[in-house]
Amino acid sequence: MSIITLSNVQKSFGPNPVLKDVSFSVNQGQVIALIGASGSGKSTALRCIDRLETIDGGSIEVCGHKVEDPRLDLRKLRQDVGIVFQSYNLFPHLTIEQNITLGPVSVKKMPKAEARRLALSVLEQVGLADKAESYPEQLSGGQQQRAAIARSLAMKPKVMLFDEVTSALDPKLTGEVLRVIERLAGSGMTMIMVTHEMNFARRVADKVIFMHQGTVHESGTVAILKTPSTEALQEFVSNDL
Repeated sequence: MSIITLSNVQKSFGPNPVLKDVSFSVNQGQVIALIGASGSGKSTALRCIDRLETIDGGSIEVCGHKVEDPRLDLRKLRQDVGIVFQSYNLFPHLTIEQNITLGPVSVKKMPKAEARRLALSVLEQVGLADKAESYPEQLSGGQQQRAAIARSLAMKPKVMLFDEVTSALDPKLTGEVLRVIERLAGSGMTMIMVTHEMNFARRVADKVIFMHQGTVHESGTVAILKTPSTEALQEFVSNDL
């Protein structure tokens, strides 16, 4: 059953069309790798799913929420959808535990003691149980990114969106973060990852969506990375080798 559906989505920034009739769906528990060159519309599509950008045409449904509806309850949408960016967006003046408990306490009205237990549980999930009292600046980039993932998980989302989460990290730290995402994938979390990590996509994704010049140019299982049927994907994959 589809948990995310984009139908003929259009989005322009000024006179520049960024998404042109983009349609795809994601089933519950699926892991989608959204790939393509810079400027192909991948991150914009992701941001439209969480309504960080509003669309100009078409429709998006996520976990039963009609995202383009002006009456959409944004708070409810964002309880169902977690998003993790390239920049960690942690509050520097709060400890890692405080960063994580903020959402459950203020949005979900969770008692502080319960939120603290939840924070320790999600930190354990991402291998940071010993960093609850640390401040973001005391952590490496990979640890900060894992803390950002833990913060999203604490809201118990139905869907996780990852936007180039490893592009600012060196190879060792990238591996740390990807292992956490791989474990999440194994736990059945529905995920869309905008990624340049092709080997990771091959290993983890159920479906690959290749975006080119604002359109879904090709999509299918990871097999399309081995045998692309379009010249654009062939070129993209060969540049990665």
